[in-house]
Amino acid sequence: MLLAIDVGNTNTVFALHDGEAFVAEWRLKTDGARTSDEYFVWLRQLMDFQNIGVRSIKHAICSSVAPKTVFNIKKLCETYFGCTPLFVGAPGVKLPVEVRVDAPQEVGADRIVNTVAAFATYGPNLIVIDFGTATTFDVVDEDGAYAGGVIAPGVNLSIEALHRAAARLPNIDVARPEHVVGRDTLSCMRSGAYWGYVSLIEGVCARIIAERGVPMTVIATGGLSTLFAKSTETIRHVDADLTMRGLVHIHALNNGAKG
Repeated sequence: MLLAIDVGNTNTVFALHDGEAFVAEWRLKTDGARTSDEYFVWLRQLMDFQNIGVRSIKHAICSSVAPKTVFNIKKLCETYFGCTPLFVGAPGVKLPVEVRVDAPQEVGADRIVNTVAAFATYGPNLIVIDFGTATTFDVVDEDGAYAGGVIAPGVNLSIEALHRAAARLPNIDVARPEHVVGRDTLSCMRSGAYWGYVSLIEGVCARIIAERGVPMTVIATGGLSTLFAKSTETIRHVDADLTMRGLVHIHALNNGAKG
């Protein structure tokens, strides 16, 4: 069984793939100070709850945008699962697509992984929007290469910044308001957060497509993708498992097996 790990800025996702499909998925808050032992105690309890034996894990792969987590993730896999994990972006780890930008080493591992899975699933000429701590727009080229993108503040990050900078504005949740024009402070803020990001999605994607001069399909992933996809025809597909499938593809390329 393959243990796939995606370490984001806010959350870390662990998923188990049995060679045919994902059989379990769990998440916790990303914390660079968490030890390998703490990871294992947490993970072991969840695996026991689903009757999954620790010895069933034979391989591991990880994409991480939080460098402080790498050592303890590696130690977790080596100490408790008896395998050395692959890290996307590390020297010697092969990718099925080219990273065709000026500074490939600066591209987040999650963006590369999303590119791999999106091209394998949807074909060429894509825009992949990932709603995370940041909202990223990544361009997948005709041959599947990662061709660059756009990074904007995530919607929750923007709301938190507004709350901190303006003493009289409360912190709010992200929800779809019934009307664009608000009638009080809360409804005005909710409209700005939601419809502002819908406009961001539509505007950035339109500009990317115009700049590249070819039709492109827009894929959305990340926690808020479903919420925003409801309000725009720009997003063609919502794919919650995109990153994890990308990890499985990369592992297969480097190990000659699915999991």
